[in-house]
Amino acid sequence: MSFKGVDDLVHMVLSRIMISENSDHQIIVLKEKDGDRNFPIVIGIQEAWAIDRAVKNIPTPRPLTHDLMGNIINGLDIGVERITINDLKNNTFYATIALKQNGSKFEIDARPSDAIVLATQMKSEIFVSRKVLDEVCKIDSM
Repeated sequence: MSFKGVDDLVHMVLSRIMISENSDHQIIVLKEKDGDRNFPIVIGIQEAWAIDRAVKNIPTPRPLTHDLMGNIINGLDIGVERITINDLKNNTFYATIALKQNGSKFEIDARPSDAIVLATQMKSEIFVSRKVLDEVCKIDSM
């Protein structure tokens, strides 16, 4: 599978991580890299902690699941080109991880939270489809 065009994608950055140990739902906020729009994504506590550790470069004594995923990718000499949040259905975001190995490019389906952990660990770029960003920003302004 080849990469979809990047013309309909908006470059995003991780703006905020909100962790509450009293809740099963954590929030991360993605913001346009060169703009003002942003939107929250509800994620699990494990993914929030993994993102927080990656942002702060905090090592773990043994590889956790997301660390293992990154280690496998590095061990197989696969590059993470970017992650893309590409759809929103029934209040659930969908994402892909764009990978490259030996000149071949392919995308795999992923939960946005897992994809963002990986992007944060691997220092990869985060994108959202323009359609999804327009939709979530329209919803937020209502």
